[in-house]
Amino acid sequence: MDDTAGIGGPGSQSSLREANRRRVLHLLQSTGELTQADISRQTGLSPATVSNIARELTSEGVLAASEGTGRRRVLRLSGSAGLVAGIDFGHTHVTVAITDRAHQILAIRKAALDTDISAESSMDCAARLLDEAVTETGHERTAILAAGMGLPAPIEGSTGIVGAPSILPGWVGIKANQAMSEKVGFPVYVDNDANLGVLAEHAWGAGRGAVNVAYLKLSQGVGCGLVINGELYRGPDGTAGEIGHTSMDEFGAVCRCGNRGCLETLVASRAVVQLLEPSRGPLTIADVIRKASEGDVACSRVLTDTGRQVGVAAANLCNLFNPERIIIGGDLGGAGELVLAPIRSVVQRSGIPTAAKRLEVVPAELGAQAQVLGAIAFALQHIPSVS
Repeated sequence: MDDTAGIGGPGSQSSLREANRRRVLHLLQSTGELTQADISRQTGLSPATVSNIARELTSEGVLAASEGTGRRRVLRLSGSAGLVAGIDFGHTHVTVAITDRAHQILAIRKAALDTDISAESSMDCAARLLDEAVTETGHERTAILAAGMGLPAPIEGSTGIVGAPSILPGWVGIKANQAMSEKVGFPVYVDNDANLGVLAEHAWGAGRGAVNVAYLKLSQGVGCGLVINGELYRGPDGTAGEIGHTSMDEFGAVCRCGNRGCLETLVASRAVVQLLEPSRGPLTIADVIRKASEGDVACSRVLTDTGRQVGVAAANLCNLFNPERIIIGGDLGGAGELVLAPIRSVVQRSGIPTAAKRLEVVPAELGAQAQVLGAIAFALQHIPSVS
């Protein structure tokens, strides 16, 4: 039966028509752009129905279409449908991006933050960057429908309060979504930065096409975002994925969480560079990666050992979660095979053979933009589709 045909009772045909329109709009909002053939395939609507909906919504100015005709024509939400913002807070930076609802980045701003800056001052800085970015687009702040915001900390699911442990201790106990919303005047939805990273990589990066994915962010902190059966998994309290605080050595260094010997104490950026400081002086992770690629034996050894430590955690993920893909991002993700090869080696040695055989350990594709793009995707999940 045609999916626009009446199904009984007055008004049912128009109701189904509106439902089909919403399905198409929701799909485009979540994906950015698709051909008419892809829309038909992913919604289950007939090509004729999709064509009719596309023609109606394009004439109404809701959709924009590429040149050409037929099922290969690409559709996206038009620029008049409103803007969305992404805000990414890191240990020493904040990044703000403005996009339209077709996922086109219109402006992006980044600023350095002092490590001891307060949450209030950090949010003030983000609000200033947001105003600069939206002005660049030629719009007012009122054009922004919502924002997603990422923090390197667990976010309590029921309250939205930033929990400990956190790379940003000044934020602990703050209801970040409410505080930022009051500052900018529109809804702000907050999540852990690794969760946002996996959202972005799953939608547009190295996780495309996989159903079960883990994203490891290896930077000043160590986080993990999980997609299970195609959906972001947070756990009942929003703390799923805190792999950086799994115990590797119960008599090891004291972690910021209060435990000893956490993975983070071994592989976080600061721990890696500290190993080399006595012989190489002060370095950044970028310095270590560059020197290793140029043949520095000590830097290569430290990155290899770091990869092996991460490999233990990855093997545990492989055994417990059985993902198709583990994506390595963050500062250490830039090391490429210097870190990826030892991770794979340990996974093959320690993982359950059937799970390890199918697992792919791959570099992130979105780089430093993963979290801010994930914040945008997160905001889009919370705003209604254009009617």
